[in-house]
Amino acid sequence: MTTRQQKVHTQLGRAAVRIFAANDRINQILIEQLDTTAWRAKPPGKARTIAAIFTHMHNVRAKWVRLTAPHLKVPARLNRTRCTPKEARAGLAESAARCAEMLSDALGGGGGRVEKFRRDGWAPPWPVGPEMLCYMLSHEAHHRGQVCMLAHQLGFPLPKEVAYGIWNWERLWKECGSLGGPGYDS
Repeated sequence: MTTRQQKVHTQLGRAAVRIFAANDRINQILIEQLDTTAWRAKPPGKARTIAAIFTHMHNVRAKWVRLTAPHLKVPARLNRTRCTPKEARAGLAESAARCAEMLSDALGGGGGRVEKFRRDGWAPPWPVGPEMLCYMLSHEAHHRGQVCMLAHQLGFPLPKEVAYGIWNWERLWKECGSLGGPGYDS
């Protein structure tokens, strides 16, 4: 790899870590601001509860780490029927940290420790690259949309400040320790 390619790769890795941290901050905000009654409220039909959605997100992250970066400590799985909001927040924080390490190893010049992204045992592995991060973010955004819609349908809509606040990425980046937003390397 040329020096220029290595520099781009390293910048991508640092950006991926910051982006995933902001992504997880959104999850944390939603759980913090969600009415606790909504956590286990039974949605109509065969839909998952909000608790089950957040535990699924954490458990999938743990699977990505286990399959893609076996050199990292795999977070313990969460039980969707017993998990509390506090446990979900702690679990998601831990799995976000492991995913950040995995992204750094994959995209930040981590010496080749992560060469392929394995989303699932049945899916073909992908070479590491921006597609890996995009897939991870898309999965989480899909489920956050479900959570927001379910909360509303169950009669526990999120406050407008929260619904709009999750789009304030400059604030999210700062809350995650980045001095600037996109394009800043700090």
